[in-house]
Amino acid sequence: MITLNSAMVLAAGLGTRMRPLTEAKPKPLLPLAGRSLLDHALDRIDAAGIGKVVVNAHWFPEQVEAVCTARPNPPTVLREEPVQETGGGVRDALPHLGADPFLVVNGDAYWLDGPTPTIERLAHRFDAAAMDALLLVVRATAVEGEVGRGDFLLDPLGRVRRPKEREIAPYFYAGLQMVHPRLFEGAPAGSFSMNLLWNRAIEAGRLFGLVHDGAWFHLSTPVDLRRAEAALATGLTRPLF
Repeated sequence: MITLNSAMVLAAGLGTRMRPLTEAKPKPLLPLAGRSLLDHALDRIDAAGIGKVVVNAHWFPEQVEAVCTARPNPPTVLREEPVQETGGGVRDALPHLGADPFLVVNGDAYWLDGPTPTIERLAHRFDAAAMDALLLVVRATAVEGEVGRGDFLLDPLGRVRRPKEREIAPYFYAGLQMVHPRLFEGAPAGSFSMNLLWNRAIEAGRLFGLVHDGAWFHLSTPVDLRRAEAALATGLTRPLF
């Protein structure tokens, strides 16, 4: 188990599939169960005792800054112009995150912990000698909504691979990952997706997955958000194991 000292929340996306809700508001600021998605993520990070937190912002960045400033332990907000995508956003934040492995959370990720807090499980499973990144994944069979053909398969040791042509992948990325800074060695300049670095780590056998054991919500469209709100209001949530 490693000690987590820093984390980043990715909040710079445009949220196009969530329109019209995101026409005048960033997707991470959409409300769910009485708080913004960003606040939910930051609450879990704070509960894990992580002291150094970075949030990036691009779409209505002043709104993201206002939410962060109002928190008891305000994170550092980095404005992106132009938007750098997921990989470029983390790359630009590396000077603020330090030399040790760190947590990265998508700003629209919403999950409920299982028996052990999810962030603690990731930190406990992460092996800095063997892994460049550890992804939290969820079983496709437990995800409601349009999720396509899946993202990944896992071998018995938890190593990740992509599906082959016409192959259905049983796991989806859940929006949380533990990352070692060496994953970004040789990363390109400009805007790029984390998928570029994940694929490189897969080839090296250094990308792993951890299956989530609590509840998780796919939040891509307004329908997804309404479905999640109803499930939380009625208590009809289910674990994904």
